[in-house]
Amino acid sequence: MTQKRLVVVLFGGRSSEHSISCATAGGVLTAIDRSLFDVIPVGITRDGAFVLEHDDPSKFGLDPEHLPEVIDNGSRVRWPDSIRSRELRVTDADGAERSLGSPDIVFPILHGPFGEDGTLQGMLELVGYPYVGSGVLASALGMDKHFTKTVLEHAGITVAPWRTVTAAEYQAEPEVAIGALDALGSPVFVKPARAGSSVGVSRVSQPSELDAAMRVALAEDSKVLIEAGVPGREIEIAVLGGRIGEPARASVAGEIVLSGREFYDFDAKYLDAPGIDLVCPADLTDDVLAELQSIAIRAFDAIGAEGLARVDFFVQADGRIVVNEVNTMPGFTPISMFPTCWIRSGLSYENLITELLDVAAARRPV
Repeated sequence: MTQKRLVVVLFGGRSSEHSISCATAGGVLTAIDRSLFDVIPVGITRDGAFVLEHDDPSKFGLDPEHLPEVIDNGSRVRWPDSIRSRELRVTDADGAERSLGSPDIVFPILHGPFGEDGTLQGMLELVGYPYVGSGVLASALGMDKHFTKTVLEHAGITVAPWRTVTAAEYQAEPEVAIGALDALGSPVFVKPARAGSSVGVSRVSQPSELDAAMRVALAEDSKVLIEAGVPGREIEIAVLGGRIGEPARASVAGEIVLSGREFYDFDAKYLDAPGIDLVCPADLTDDVLAELQSIAIRAFDAIGAEGLARVDFFVQADGRIVVNEVNTMPGFTPISMFPTCWIRSGLSYENLITELLDVAAARRPV
């Protein structure tokens, strides 16, 4: 009989995507193969405390009326103080301390800053735990839209034109945003450089809308992208990294079809707001699908990604393909596009989780 591996499922966090991380964790806790893995659910509160959570997926359902979150229950999870020890410990709310065992791998299901951006990955590197997903550099690159675009452009991959504006620049010279709108044309999308799940994103069609959009974005980050709107079909490809010496693999394509909203915003992604249809597999010719899959893997490799990523595209009427983003820890709820693309490619949600854990363990052995 195969010995079970001990997995820390790590979720929550300090970013504005805290609730999405919790909902993703709920999906993983439900589907992970309990015949292969024992699970330690560790939540990170909005204040950054590591707490031992209940292994109860029902706590983390994505209810629009009550978004899930990690509440400080008084416990504190203690990471090893050196790579010589693999023991994870917890101090319970009553002050009693006990061992949680020696985890084999960590599945950090966090979105946004302080989780997806390389900071948490750096901590896991320091304590010597293998983990699912990209390392420090690729996580930081994927989180920062400005540097993702810079690297992809250098790799010969087409991206949407953009202008990056810092909070200091905008405060000193707000006209810089108007200049970007003039240069890029209308409409543009104003985005925090280091946020995800469409948090803080606005569509701007005229100069009078810019200031409000900049304020919304700057509330999330001190650096903002003003990005040219690219007309075309919104297509997404899910990528799985290979084991050492193996290439990455790309899924079938999914498509976001706008049927009443200006863009694929937070409410449409996670709160079932109307006006968006998700189609998977997308209706594409074999040649176009093959080209998208090839570019997705090139983008994955260009930033040095590992484990998983979702690459988002615009496919224009003339066939031109533009990469919008590379998301190194995409939404992973059972209805999210990343798992849906793999399910439509023949890999079940449960087996997808197992594959990610197996690949991580093979690439980052203890």
